Amino acid sequence: MMFVLVGLATGVMLWLTGAEMALGVTAYLVLGIVIVITAIDMFKDLMRGHWGLDILAVIAMIATLAVQEYVAGLIIALMLTGGEALEDLAARRASRELDQLLNRAPAFAGRIHPVTGEVERIAIEEVKVGDELLVRSSEILPVDGVLLSNHATIDESSVTGEPIPVNYHAGDPLLSGTVNSTTSFTMRAQKVAADSNYASIVRLVEEAVDSRAPMVRLADRYAVPFTIVSLLIAGFAWFLSGDPVRFAEVLVVATPCPLLIATPVAFMGGMSSAAKLNVIIKDGGVLEVLARVRAVAFDKTGTLTEGKADVVEIHPAARTVDETLQLAAAAEQYSVHVFADPIVASARTQQLELPEVVTADEVATNGVLASLADGTSVRVGKPSFIEEVTGPIDRLVLSAGETAVYVSVGDELAGVIILSDPIREQSADTVSRLRRAGVAEIAMVTGDVTSTAESVAHAVDIQTVHAETTPQTKVQIVQAMRPRPVLMVGDGINDAPVLAAADVGVAMAGRGATVASESAAAVITSNDIARVADVAYVSRRTVQIALQSIWMGIIISVGLMLVAAFGYLPAVVGALLQEIVDLVAILSALRALRAHRGARRESPARREVPVG
Repeated sequence: MMFVLVGLATGVMLWLTGAEMALGVTAYLVLGIVIVITAIDMFKDLMRGHWGLDILAVIAMIATLAVQEYVAGLIIALMLTGGEALEDLAARRASRELDQLLNRAPAFAGRIHPVTGEVERIAIEEVKVGDELLVRSSEILPVDGVLLSNHATIDESSVTGEPIPVNYHAGDPLLSGTVNSTTSFTMRAQKVAADSNYASIVRLVEEAVDSRAPMVRLADRYAVPFTIVSLLIAGFAWFLSGDPVRFAEVLVVATPCPLLIATPVAFMGGMSSAAKLNVIIKDGGVLEVLARVRAVAFDKTGTLTEGKADVVEIHPAARTVDETLQLAAAAEQYSVHVFADPIVASARTQQLELPEVVTADEVATNGVLASLADGTSVRVGKPSFIEEVTGPIDRLVLSAGETAVYVSVGDELAGVIILSDPIREQSADTVSRLRRAGVAEIAMVTGDVTSTAESVAHAVDIQTVHAETTPQTKVQIVQAMRPRPVLMVGDGINDAPVLAAADVGVAMAGRGATVASESAAAVITSNDIARVADVAYVSRRTVQIALQSIWMGIIISVGLMLVAAFGYLPAVVGALLQEIVDLVAILSALRALRAHRGARRESPARREVPVG
């Protein structure tokens, strides 16, 4: 752009002094370089199957050289290169919130020497599991760990979106990327930096920042028809007037910079707005798909419910209450399911001695199969899993938010453990907002038992329920859902395949990204289900703004082309007017930066659920 700007300044001076020969040489040199570089980029795009709009700018520059409208040609070159520079500037402005997440990544940690007790400052990559770390006031927690001090107050707003600092006590888990809001405290590292919560969020953000190519697809739909219309108007103007200059004058104002600039700037603005709502969108093209979503599938546990279950009741069968809990806790020690921890915690709270486990295998979406030291086989999980060894059993009737975990020992039903997993406060409202936005089909797809799934679905007003599913059947159900596109919302490891299989997968990752978030197209880093409806709103608004900016550019350009076709718009004046159109298109597209405000107005006042 600076090269072209110098060339334009030189050309204007030569034009004012009447040095036509020197002006021509300058124009051919500057425009020749711009045309060659642009043509190479166009060829690369065509090889990727991508038809761009730069062809009009190239034709316009060639036409100005042919009819000796050198100054106008130089202005077009400045418009083309300057438009790209303005696009980069606007995109950086639009991606500021994404960059802030990257810039906040912790780089150092204060490690307490195990022998001397001295605090040494080390690079975050050097932190090892088990290291004791000192976190000073206002410092960012370097890795995930557990609190050793008696008390700490943590600001989690940058990770979870919760504006109120959270109080923690000794033994509580802590997330990296959060900020110490109290005096210095000590913690023990439980993960290395690369595996910690904030590192996973940073990886998602880096993917989002780097995903530039898909964002021009919306404008590409208009490339061919706009090019044809522009060439037709220019051709008729030349034919009717008999003056080839008229052809160049029309193409000068037909240069499609507004179309090239508006879409990527608007989409970066939309991704930035989503980031303000604690939603990381990995790919700009995801916004376009989210804006058209017509069907949504929700997982249940940890998505529509809080995923923080507690044992509320135990129904004994062949074994006593304590024995049932002992057997279940022994097996669930080897499970990653959200119900495993509360069962184990309940047994430890009651100081029950757990039997020794020789082997344990987790059967995806079914439960855990464990062998005890005395040779006894224990199963813990859903009723169908238990019935494989016990035969038909009576299934309990459950209330909304309750889940039953069945336990067998040998070929007998040992007992049933009832856990209560509260429904998220915003689940019903989120479903309602999606329906109001035009989503025609909303379903629950869960591996949980039918009675539990139906009670939760009824509470949040979802009519279609697919319960006791496996990862494979989840994929089949979502792929068969109509109308398209389909959005899948989940949080667990078992949700990873279906999130990847859906048209758009959104992962709830309030306590750190799991395998599910790695396979999702967008990740909600706060623990708020309402963000699903929020990001759908932001996507619709972003695409709306992009289309408005595109059509505004098209209408203004066609109007200027018609004026130029009748000879009322000299090439130099037309080129200057086109620069103004570029600026208007950028300002229009930047409205997407405020899309998150509309999402907040659409959603009722709510208190975000703090994580931890």
